[in-house]
Amino acid sequence: MRLKDGNKELIIRQSAIEMIVSKGFDGLSMQKLAKKAKISASTIYVYFKSREDLLNKLFIEVQEKFEKDALNDFSADLNFEDGLWLQWKNRLKNITKNPMDFQFYEQFRSSPLINHKDIKPTIFRKVMNDFVENAIRKGEIKDLPSEIFWAVAYGPFYILVQFHLNQATMSGKPFLLTEQKLKQTFNLALSALKK
Repeated sequence: MRLKDGNKELIIRQSAIEMIVSKGFDGLSMQKLAKKAKISASTIYVYFKSREDLLNKLFIEVQEKFEKDALNDFSADLNFEDGLWLQWKNRLKNITKNPMDFQFYEQFRSSPLINHKDIKPTIFRKVMNDFVENAIRKGEIKDLPSEIFWAVAYGPFYILVQFHLNQATMSGKPFLLTEQKLKQTFNLALSALKK
């Protein structure tokens, strides 16, 4: 059995994410990945059992990194306004630091692969649900259906992020996300959620 090399595994992971973001899941084969990573295809199988194993491990790794960053200094007991603003800032920091990971994560979340048995619910979801339930219980926000809450609380944020990553709006107008634009959008979302 060949020994694992952390650098090779990192190159495989980074190359796979880049390929998926630029060409989609259909554009990723082990042969193409080996060529991009400048290794033999058999080397990939030292680190990953299959293409599916690679994809799931990539998703779990990206998700764990995102969730760790999003929960930095966060508590489900924070008042709603402070907690939601911290979530927006923490998430933006992670996304701007790891834009390729974010794009991969969004593609994977929208794919049928997300239902795979290796992808388990995490503590992050519980903390976020507790945060919202606490805010409702304290009378800080309206008690909305969860789909509507999440669309209003985070939909505007993710649209701004997409504009920022694309450096343009949907109409092609140049766009750069500033803290002022983020805060203005945040205040609008907050006012829609508050009682």
